[in-house]
Amino acid sequence: QSYLKAPHLSPLSWQCFRALCCKGPPPARPEYDLVCIGLTGSGKTSLLSKLCSESPENVVSTTGFSIKAVPFQNAILNVKELGGADNIRKYWSRYYQGSQGVIFVLDSASSEDDLETARNELHSALQHPQLCTLPFLILANHQDKPAARSVQEV
Repeated sequence: QSYLKAPHLSPLSWQCFRALCCKGPPPARPEYDLVCIGLTGSGKTSLLSKLCSESPENVVSTTGFSIKAVPFQNAILNVKELGGADNIRKYWSRYYQGSQGVIFVLDSASSEDDLETARNELHSALQHPQLCTLPFLILANHQDKPAARSVQEV
């Protein structure tokens, strides 16, 4: 069986050879399209940067929208992050089509007014026809801040 191992090939070459000639390409990882929403400063960009193993030092608040592919071992999440500024939130619904899930990020240390605004935006998203049947992840971010509310309080 030593002839099957092709000892003259490096391990990487052997892997490539087997992938191309013997097994074919590796099975494609399923891809899921998600939308990530929340008010400005809630931590959406930081969350996605962390998931993509990017440096948190270069994070700049999203003014419109951005798309990131977040790789996991068994799947890829294509996340549309929508800016959370007042003048942008009214356009969120234009980016909902095709979404298969929602990440709602809120700042658990925000003011009562901002928390109320976040609550209203969340309720609006939960009632939207393109999102109301989708899975939602609600992330109470900034739990490390002294003014942070507990998950129960949020």
